[in-house]
Amino acid sequence: MLYLHYLGTYFLMIAEMFKKPTKWSVMKQLILKEIDDLIIGSLGIVAFISFFVGGVVTIQTALNIDNPLIPKNLVGFATRQSIILEFAPTFMSIIMAGKVGSFITSSIGTMRVTEQIDALEVMGINSLNYLVFPKFISLMLYPFVISISMFLGILGGLAACVYGGYASMGDYIEGVQLDFTPFHMAYAFIKTLIFAFILATVPSYHGYYMKGGALEVGKASTTSFVWTSVVIIVLNYLLTQLLLS
Repeated sequence: MLYLHYLGTYFLMIAEMFKKPTKWSVMKQLILKEIDDLIIGSLGIVAFISFFVGGVVTIQTALNIDNPLIPKNLVGFATRQSIILEFAPTFMSIIMAGKVGSFITSSIGTMRVTEQIDALEVMGINSLNYLVFPKFISLMLYPFVISISMFLGILGGLAACVYGGYASMGDYIEGVQLDFTPFHMAYAFIKTLIFAFILATVPSYHGYYMKGGALEVGKASTTSFVWTSVVIIVLNYLLTQLLLS
């Protein structure tokens, strides 16, 4: 019953987020600030992790198929499939749950502790629209981040493959182009958009409805990361079963 209560509150929060919108002149500035904090501020860590994980995936694939009967282009094919289908949309989202999710929870939670949210309500402002809606809109640009992750992951795999001597550049690129299924890209970006919605709303829920003081802000951030990751993993399973089976 407790989980049903949490679920009901969560959906109520989402419904309230779209009601009584803030003036566009104010909302525009809030959205631009959130894009800077959540999207642009995440590009560095996304690029770094994607490039080197792409290299690791390539090296592990190459070492596990070290057989003269297996074509060298399989290294590029396996790297592309791993990065596009799972690493970029799913595991990068879990990493972002730690960075972006914790930031959202702590920023909203701090406003709750310092009674700034109460002040917004007193002034007649819909605090959920003011605080959560800009985060939701800015994270609709999250597929842009994931597309960069895909590109750099495959590029990192190319660098590791060529400089490690596992296959030639031509073999790797041939493998990346081998049996390409356009729907796999659609599947990856459908997942990405749904994960972006989770990244915007679940951490906001934990920050907005937290109780206590400064210590509880830290606890709420940890709980937010755990639940965001769990929801992403469960949805990943369901979406994969639904879209690829």
